[in-house]
Amino acid sequence: MAQLHYSDAPKVDFDAMPELAGFTEQPQAMYVGCPGKHGYLNLGFEKNREGKSILRELDRRAPLIVQRELYFDEELPEMPCVYILSSGGPNVDGDRYVQNFVLKQGAMAFISTGAATKLAEMTSNYSAMRQTITLEADAYLEYLPEPIIPCRHTRYISDTDIIVDPTAAMFYSEIYMPGRKYYKEGEIFQYDVLSVCAHAKRPDGTPLFREKFVIDPRAGLLRDVGVMHGYDVFANVIVLAPVGQAEKVYAMTEPFIDAERRLASGVTHLPNGAGLLFKVLGMEPGPVKAVVREFCSTVRQAVKGHPLPKEFPWR
Repeated sequence: MAQLHYSDAPKVDFDAMPELAGFTEQPQAMYVGCPGKHGYLNLGFEKNREGKSILRELDRRAPLIVQRELYFDEELPEMPCVYILSSGGPNVDGDRYVQNFVLKQGAMAFISTGAATKLAEMTSNYSAMRQTITLEADAYLEYLPEPIIPCRHTRYISDTDIIVDPTAAMFYSEIYMPGRKYYKEGEIFQYDVLSVCAHAKRPDGTPLFREKFVIDPRAGLLRDVGVMHGYDVFANVIVLAPVGQAEKVYAMTEPFIDAERRLASGVTHLPNGAGLLFKVLGMEPGPVKAVVREFCSTVRQAVKGHPLPKEFPWR
């Protein structure tokens, strides 16, 4: 497996994006991307001779931390489980992060975060992350990070580039809180900008899809019909899988609106036979996470023939 060095990582510069206009001033404290504010993580998984997937490559720069892989999933005991931690506390203005995940042929991996990602209040500049996910033939990835919590005046942008073989499969969920909902008088939708983009292509460069949403509470009421309406928590799940597996998941997924539990979900097809897009709305992170895990368990059942195990009580 070819090692991706820190010096080869893509530059994390979104200053030209229109949604960040007015937020490019250098922080008065630590400058943009200085040591300790330019996190880097490279994870490389491959299958060994015994059929067990292992974390073959690990390269990181502070504040991102990954310890050794664990094998606690009783349904898929050959799959390594990895948690991404941060020694720097919440994301602050001027933080830049690069994450690169590579799964070689036939490899499996589960990746999550140790806790929710807090986006601290910002006075200048913004926080940004660029991710690259590469899945070779028959690879399988479960990427289920904990929720993202944007505080008052947060500015955050991310870009995820996925290169996926037609025989590989993955699901990737993101859960967004409205802010620190129960902090003092509350911080519901008081961040400045939340910009999220994900796009995928085949190894030969054939494009599959591109999804981008920009949330700017200053531009309009997020409580409007067609936006968040009466909900606070939003989950977005990307499923990339061969057509037969994706269709099986689609047939097993029933969209719903539950007025009593204040939950709603829907599923749609991604273009070019890439897979599915699943979205959930709710009032609290716990019930939303439960719906996401139930859906992702359906995906694993269709791809690997096993459900997700029960979530740990402390998660």
